This record gives sequence, C-alpha cells and structure tokens, in this order.
Amino acid sequence: MLDLSSVGPAARATRLLSDYGARVVKVGPVPGRAGVATVPPAYAYSGHRGMRRVLLDLKADGGRDAFLDLARGSDVVVESFRPGVVERLGISYEAVRAVNERIVYCSTSGYGQSGPRRDWAGHDLNYLATSGYLHCSGRDADGVPALPGATVADIAAGGMHAALAIIAALLRRERTGHGEQLDVSVADGALGMMALYADEHLATGVDPGPGHYILTGRYACYGVYACADGEYLSVAAIEPAFWANLCRALDLEEYVDTQTDDSLQDEIREALAARFATAGRDEWVRRLGPADCCVAPVNSVAEAVQDEQYRFRNAVVKADHPTEGVMEQVGPVWAGADEPEDRWSLPDLAATDTADLLAEAGYDHDRLSDLASAGVIA
Repeated sequence: MLDLSSVGPAARATRLLSDYGARVVKVGPVPGRAGVATVPPAYAYSGHRGMRRVLLDLKADGGRDAFLDLARGSDVVVESFRPGVVERLGISYEAVRAVNERIVYCSTSGYGQSGPRRDWAGHDLNYLATSGYLHCSGRDADGVPALPGATVADIAAGGMHAALAIIAALLRRERTGHGEQLDVSVADGALGMMALYADEHLATGVDPGPGHYILTGRYACYGVYACADGEYLSVAAIEPAFWANLCRALDLEEYVDTQTDDSLQDEIREALAARFATAGRDEWVRRLGPADCCVAPVNSVAEAVQDEQYRFRNAVVKADHPTEGVMEQVGPVWAGADEPEDRWSLPDLAATDTADLLAEAGYDHDRLSDLASAGVIA
C-alpha cells in the first residue's frame, strides 16, 4: 500500500489498515524539493509503527517513474492532494492503472472529486459544520455550538470511511479481477454519520437540533453532571430499567415513571445535579458503575490512558523510537487487528527505505546512484 498523505483522514486510514497487517509505504517529498508540507511529530499516528518510507521528487520524470514502478507491484494507492494535483503530477488513477489494472486507488479530500466545493480548502470543523453535526451538538455558555473534543470527521467520516472503502474494493477485486478508484469525501462521510437525523427530516420535515432527541439533551437521563470535587460524571440511562436503577440508587424513586415527561425535565435535572454535588466523581463511579446505571467518569486524556479498563486490555503499549527513546502509545485497539507486541519498534522518519524498496522493484545499484545524485530520490 502506497500512502502519499502525511496527516489527516488518509493518514488515519493507513494507520488503521497497518494495524490490520497492511504493508504501508509512506511516500514523501525529497527534502528541499517540496512545497508547504506538514510534518507530524514523532509520536503522531502511532509513530508510523510498522510502516516503511520512500522519498521521491514526483515533479521529476525519474521520481514519477519510480512511483509508478512501485505502484506496479502494489495493491492500493492512497492520496489526499487537492483534486487535480495527481493528474498534473502524472500519478493519477489512470496513470497507475496503465501499469497495474488491479490497483485500488483511494483519493481522499474534503468535499470530493466533484461538485461546486471540490476545490475548497477545509478541515474537520468545516465538515462537521456542513453535515449538521455541529448544529445538533451542545452549546457553550454563549449559545454557540461547542467545539468537538476530537477530530470526529477526520477519524470516522474520513479515515474509517476510506479504510472501509478500501477493504470493500479489495474484496470486490477478488471477484472481478479489477481495481477501481475510490472518491472519499470527508463531508459525505460526515453526512452519513448524521443519517439518523437527516432521514427523519427528509421523511417528516422535522429539523432536529440540540434537545430534540434523548441523545442531544432532551431528557435529564442523558447528560453530564458536576460532582462535589469539580469533576464530571456522564449519565446515559436511556432504557427505563437503567433509569429506574439510577433513581433508586440516588433515592429519587419519585422520578422512575417520569423519565420522558417533558414538563418535569428541569426539575429532574436539578434533583440529579443536587445529588451528584454531594460526592466526588470517583465515589459516584464506584457506587453506580456496577449497579447497571450507565454511568462513567468524564476522564481527561491523562486519566483515560491510565484507566484500569484500558490498561487491562493492553490498549496502551510501549514503543522504542530511534531518537526519542521509549514512549507509550495507543496500541492496535481495533477488533481483529494484529496482536499488540510487548514493545514496538518505531521508524526514524529522518531515514528512508527508498533504495531497498526500489531495489525490490528491480532497480540496480547504478540506477539508484544516478537518481540519488540527481536529487530525485532520497
């Protein structure tokens, strides 16, 4: 798998697929020959564990030819340039397909390869805003839609979207013998995540927003509450049985049968808030967690990576970096992914595997030396 991305949804997709055993080769520009490029820190994207790296000047004939020679023996190409860039570089789907008709070529972009916004710049927040996600989220103290705590569009609407599409295309190829081009739009993926709400609107005319659903704050049984120590507890007692358990545990049994009574929601919220303000977050977790009440602590990131559940499941692993030393990172947590190792070895992003990879593609020593001397490979 050749990955032309450095950050964003495409890089998340190949990170995910690498954890499932894909052999990913990161394709970057030769130093000094690149335009504006984002270089992620050593720890980002799990330190590119399990990946190799090749540096090519794709604007030079020799660099373009080298890329196509690598693509000749590859299964997947992933790119995240603006629409039209790969055509100008001579490494488009059609160019790669000419040397490898079985290639699965995944193009990821903000708004897709077509449409009035195809050339727009954008980031995660823009795609969540476009899809309706941000509108349905909670509001800050000024009534402004709150910023998401993670790059949901990049991760799910883009990265997971691309990974799923690639896997499906590879399965189709097993039946048909042919590859295909995938047009992964992060904005499309974000709209797909909003399908439950969007489909309701399209069928009924209702325009969902904050407080419309149980999941967007309509009822007190689904929300976040402050505790005595200034920390927060998440409550998601959606089913009546879980709600009843919570009410009984908090000595608020009078509200068991009024879970979805709109006229009483402010009163119920106040009653819950008053109870949770009498003890610290961790005490409530200790008391309510095992009691089928659907509660969990609002962890900081620092707390999350130390959480006993994650640690028990080996979700955090150690890794050796050639220059940064030993660090911890989130391991392959995806179901069915490669089993986590006791300690991962991370590549040095200052080094490359260019010569080895091109040698595997049939390049001899003299040709490699000539390309390196010309600054076409590094």
